Amino acid sequence: MPKEYKNEYQPLLAKATKDRRRPKLPNKSLLLAVCAAGIGGTFQYGYNISVINAPTAYVQDFINQTWSKRYQTQISDDGLTLLWSTIVSIFTLGGLTGAMIGGTLSVRVGRKGTLLTNNIFAFLAALLMGLSYPTGLFELLIIGRFISGLNAGISICVQPLYLGEIAPTSLRGAMGMGTSIFITGGIFTGQVIGLRELLGKEEYWPILLSTTCIPAFLQLLILPWFPESPRYLLIDKGDEEGCKKALKQLHGIADCDGEREDIEKERNNLSGLQAKKPWELFADRSLRWQVLTIILLNAAQQLNGINAIYFYAGYVFKQSGIPTDKIPYATVGTGACECITALTCGMLIDCLGRKVLIMGGYTLMAICCILFTLTLTFQEASPVVPYLSMVCVFAFILSFGLGPGGVTNILTTELFTQNSRPAAYMLAGSVNWSSFFFIGLVFPFIVLGLKQYCFLVFLVICCLVIIYIFLVVPETKNKTFLEIQNEFQSSKKRQIGCSDGAGTILLSTSI
Repeated sequence: MPKEYKNEYQPLLAKATKDRRRPKLPNKSLLLAVCAAGIGGTFQYGYNISVINAPTAYVQDFINQTWSKRYQTQISDDGLTLLWSTIVSIFTLGGLTGAMIGGTLSVRVGRKGTLLTNNIFAFLAALLMGLSYPTGLFELLIIGRFISGLNAGISICVQPLYLGEIAPTSLRGAMGMGTSIFITGGIFTGQVIGLRELLGKEEYWPILLSTTCIPAFLQLLILPWFPESPRYLLIDKGDEEGCKKALKQLHGIADCDGEREDIEKERNNLSGLQAKKPWELFADRSLRWQVLTIILLNAAQQLNGINAIYFYAGYVFKQSGIPTDKIPYATVGTGACECITALTCGMLIDCLGRKVLIMGGYTLMAICCILFTLTLTFQEASPVVPYLSMVCVFAFILSFGLGPGGVTNILTTELFTQNSRPAAYMLAGSVNWSSFFFIGLVFPFIVLGLKQYCFLVFLVICCLVIIYIFLVVPETKNKTFLEIQNEFQSSKKRQIGCSDGAGTILLSTSI
């Protein structure tokens, strides 16, 4: 093509690309694929976190009775606390193990294949926990909780990977929010199912813990009807026909060509490169800011005070005059609050962008930390103060769901290209689960030492994260994975003092 014609058509091509990346309504098949991946994926993570709270007293009674029958003596209070803490916290160690193997499985058997295979762990966990009471073996609860954690760890590693790769560029944020929507949906469902009116009675607790098999069954029923990740098919497996078929099903015939071009560009850019291992990410200087970013954001997701808010929620509700037997219903309100916020974030993320939402979320959380510290300090000063504390609880949860709760996983998808993304999720998952375990271990001592002033620690963490995101993390809305990678690699982004993306050189334009 002559140069003058090429220059003449270039603005038209740029406009066509811009139009293609403008947010549209998702294809029905794409929405159903997100739901199929989520119901047996991160829904299990949220569900298993919350469902264990309802039968606490009943499980402890079961341990006590079993110990008495087995050893003809009462278990000590410390021994009972240790066993119950093990049942609850072993879920975290299972999650950490799952995160470490999830990325490798996603490369070997595919994203969809890993999600389907992962349901084996859910069925096994449900079976073991359900059999613990009739067999009189509380050890089965410990093993079952570890295996359910393994299932959750793999899910939270692989599901965001799958959703990020099946979504078109213009809808990647909204579809990626499926991860958080299903986590919060799982938490809310676990809280509702655990109410006394449903399965919250003493005789039903083994059934309650076994219900984790239901989402697994639904996923096995629905997900096989949807395709493997098109990026995985083309870049990892070289299956051009499979990729084309998957894009047509997920995006529709009219929109699949543009997405395939982006995948082709990424494949050409990664030609000859093998999938990276997690430790290889640290050796690659071109990925140092991306790696540092996901480590900090995933650690901050657990260390920002959200767990402290839930710890204090029961106390705040009681101080506000809510009867003790009605507090579980107020707790269900916090779960509903998270669900609504995750859905709202899903609708806003492709309009406002990732950076605005996550910075806004952390800013609101920092403000809530200050206000919550003040209201807890002056709890007895006025009858109104406990109600202000309750407002702070819901405001903090809303702020978390609006930013850090949803955007963190999406950024892990977007900051890496195909050959390093599974390893990045293994690293991010390991940091997230380790931080979860750490805060669970250390937080009681922080509260004991600092009491309500523990929120000042979380205030500092939120402020530091805001500064880091402002200075280092680029806006990724409506950008291809190659464009995001090149923005990080540009010379200005290597200097922390500069936060705009000017001067970015895009490899994708020359491929």
